[in-house]
Amino acid sequence: MSLPSITTVYIYMHVGIDDLAIYVPKLYVDYKDFAIARGIEPQKLEYGLGIRKMALVDANQDPACMASNACLKLIQKNNLQPEDIGRIYIATESGLDESKAMNSFVIGMLEQVYGESSFEHAGGIECKFACVSGSYALYDNANWIRAEENNKKSAIVIVSDIAKYDIGSSGEYTQGAGAVAMLIKENPRLLTFDRKVASTIIKNEYDFYRPIGKETPLVNGNYSNLLYLIQVKKAFDSYKEKTIATGLISLKDGESITDYIDFFSVHLPYRKMGEKALIYLLRHEWRHLPRWKNVINEIGIQEPVQKDARGTIESVLSDTEFMKADEKFRRAFAKSTFYHEVFEKKMASSLEASAIIGNLYTASMYMGFRSLLEFEYKKKERDLDGKRVGFGSYGSGSSAMVFSGIIQPEYKDIVKQMNLEEEIGPRIRLSIEEYERLHGNGRNPDDSIIHPHKEFILMKVGGTTADKAGFREYNYAN
Repeated sequence: MSLPSITTVYIYMHVGIDDLAIYVPKLYVDYKDFAIARGIEPQKLEYGLGIRKMALVDANQDPACMASNACLKLIQKNNLQPEDIGRIYIATESGLDESKAMNSFVIGMLEQVYGESSFEHAGGIECKFACVSGSYALYDNANWIRAEENNKKSAIVIVSDIAKYDIGSSGEYTQGAGAVAMLIKENPRLLTFDRKVASTIIKNEYDFYRPIGKETPLVNGNYSNLLYLIQVKKAFDSYKEKTIATGLISLKDGESITDYIDFFSVHLPYRKMGEKALIYLLRHEWRHLPRWKNVINEIGIQEPVQKDARGTIESVLSDTEFMKADEKFRRAFAKSTFYHEVFEKKMASSLEASAIIGNLYTASMYMGFRSLLEFEYKKKERDLDGKRVGFGSYGSGSSAMVFSGIIQPEYKDIVKQMNLEEEIGPRIRLSIEEYERLHGNGRNPDDSIIHPHKEFILMKVGGTTADKAGFREYNYAN
């Protein structure tokens, strides 16, 4: 007697970002004041880097405060209770302690509002890998839900950072501060992640790092910028292989994977770096396609080829003749109708927030995603439902992650309420003297510029006894 056959049916769980909330400090430096103080043309900052305003933390703020404020906003706007949340992860490169994780500070602050031990069940860690760690945290929690280890609870991933560079350094113009909290759950309203295509690249590099005990990083700017482009491109190559192998995307002759990505959100140390990343990716993807001939005909110059076949970053940067020629070609390509069409349609909206906030390290790409949703929705030119967003995440040291997701039908319920300026709130423009005093830690937490209302603040650091040295105390300011 034969047994009946059994057919196994696999039902894929849709997991992604259900909602997000932001927190941006209320102090900023205007690019014109910066330019005058440093003796440079304002256009170099506004157009060369894409910077208009740079957010700064007050003396009574730190990354844990910003993370807690963004998290509280997210919880309140979604009417969540502590028991709805199973994990709280923090991704940052602005660590406060060599042992104690930042999410424990955040949970302590949240319990000032929700009650003692209300979040004791919510596990989590602090994730660090420069600016890419938020993406690793996001995918760790997405897989936690896919594995059904979550007991029907959601996860919250918070990316929070202060980008701070030495006064007078080239990085000084690319500072900023802020946090983004994201609610990760099954059947999300905003975006579901494409499965089995997330791709990573990692390499031991010293393009950007901050030794223990140092407040500002050591940066090899040109090397770091080129490494960013190369690593994201390598991760994109792996992503492309996976999308084809899994059948997510089927390419026809003459097509590029970029044709199937409706929007791009990438790491933004400054606005113009996003544009450079898109240019680099399109050149890499298009140069072997029939369309490239039309690109070259419009530009009128051939793409330069490096003489040194080794192709190492050092060899590229040392080849000054090639670098000049390549920069000339890059600028020409950026002015082409081919690039302009892709940029305006697929990336421009994601860069709006960066111009008025600055560099957010781990949070920069996710603030870009938030920016993309709001400003594309306001155009009202096309429905975003079903559109694919490609994410290019990068962290110095060095790692890149490329993944994608699909905007969901319910996105309008969330996006229609977005208003970046209202969510940031009224801001105070600092003089250069005030900025430099804050930068040099010339104010204590009890000497803040702004006296906040209904948000978490840092009260003091350090105690009166040796066992409390460096102890950080926070309070919810009503």
